[in-house]
Parts: sequence; structure tokens; C-alpha cells
Amino acid sequence: MSVLTRVIPCLDVAAGRVVKGVNFLDLRDQGDPVELARAYFEQGADEITFLDVTATVEDRATMYETVTATAEQVFIPLTVGGGVRSADDVARLLAVGADKVGVNSAAIARPALLDEIADRFGAQVLVLSLDVKRTGPDRAPTPSGFVVTTHGGRTETDLDALAWAREAVERGAGELLVNSIDADGTKAGFDLELTAAVRELSAVPVIASGGAGAAGDFAPAVRAGADAVLAASVFHSGQLTVGDVKDALRADGIEVR
Repeated sequence: MSVLTRVIPCLDVAAGRVVKGVNFLDLRDQGDPVELARAYFEQGADEITFLDVTATVEDRATMYETVTATAEQVFIPLTVGGGVRSADDVARLLAVGADKVGVNSAAIARPALLDEIADRFGAQVLVLSLDVKRTGPDRAPTPSGFVVTTHGGRTETDLDALAWAREAVERGAGELLVNSIDADGTKAGFDLELTAAVRELSAVPVIASGGAGAAGDFAPAVRAGADAVLAASVFHSGQLTVGDVKDALRADGIEVR
């Protein structure tokens, strides 16, 4: 497990631009990914996560040129996800500058993909991205009350989120990026129940994502079990800097880098 809590800005990219919406809908332009990544690096970000949010929906590969340009400006770990369908895709992303690769929809369609990536590159490269919704009256129930979605949150599965997280770790995932679709972009705070539930079953680091709206939202996510906290809107809007978040965590007694 990580000893120090990591703060990770997330760049959701579509058509070469950083975008952000609410609950993965109504995406709005937030700027150039390379410029934003460089700014967050200068603010003291521990890592950058780069997600090509329409690659799977549009059935295409991740934009390698943008990854390369970002990696040339950012000298901290870069996780890249979106449109990854094979171990060869992972090899290409690592070759153009990614340090870790996030996998979501393709692994749900074919879970053996996780084994193949972990066996070829090591668990430290493999991040399972979980886009999770709560079940409700209009959604099929699952044992945990949480269900996994694919295609950037657009398609619900009948897969229990906690069962899938457990299986992914067993198959070699080295990190779990847990994004609450219900909280995404709402700025109402992280889903602490979801974070705690994943923490309880996971032997690998857990990244909490979705819902950050204030500097005070991050410490509760760490106390719920997150090894790292990830956010987008509050950083893109200039509402918070990475330094603001780290200062708030320190003030709450949480060690950061």
C-alpha cells in the first residue's frame, strides 16, 4: 500500500480537448490536455491520469499523439486509459510515454485481458478503471448495491462492482480506479461508502474518483480507505490547485508527497 496519499488530476479527453460534464453527460470544453497536464505537474501533482473518454464509444484507439505530447511535458507517472483492447495496445501506450494503463470496457467483455496484461508487463502497469453506479428502483439489483458500467458510463452491465473488483485483483490488476458515476461532476463529495467497500476487499491501492467539490472533500475519502484521490472539475475550473488539496490533507493529519 502507498504510505503517502497521492493527489491525481484527471484529464478526460475527447477530440483532442479536455472535457468535463456531470454524471458523464453534457461534456464541456476545459482546455488543451498538454497545457493542463503541464500546469498540474508544476502545481505538484503526484501523477496525471489521462482518459480518452470517447475512444471505446467511437470504437477507435487512444490518441497516441496527445499521449506523447503530454508525456514530454510531464515528468511524473502518467496513467492512460480509453480504447485499450489488447496487450499490444498497452505496449504501444508504454512506448509513447505512458507509465500505467487503465482498462475498463474491454476487460469486462473479456476478463482474460487482465491476466494477459499483468503477465506481460507486471501488475504495476495495470490499472482497472471501475465506472460504478448504485442500483436503484430503475436499475437491476446486485448483491453489493453497486453495478459496473462500460463505454464511459453510457452502458450498464449486470456485473456487481465489488465482485468484479475482487476478480480483477485476482487476475493481476495492480491498482483500482473507482469512479462513482452518480457523484461524477456533482461536486457533492466522494462516495465514501463505495470507497470503503472497495478498500475492504482490495489488496492493491485504491484511487477514489468522482464528486470532489471542495478542499475538505478529500480527507474523508482517504479516511474511507483511498490511497489516492483523483479529481477533475475543481482543478480545471481553477477552484482548487493541487497545492490547496495537499494543504487541506496535511491540515487533517494526512501525509502527502
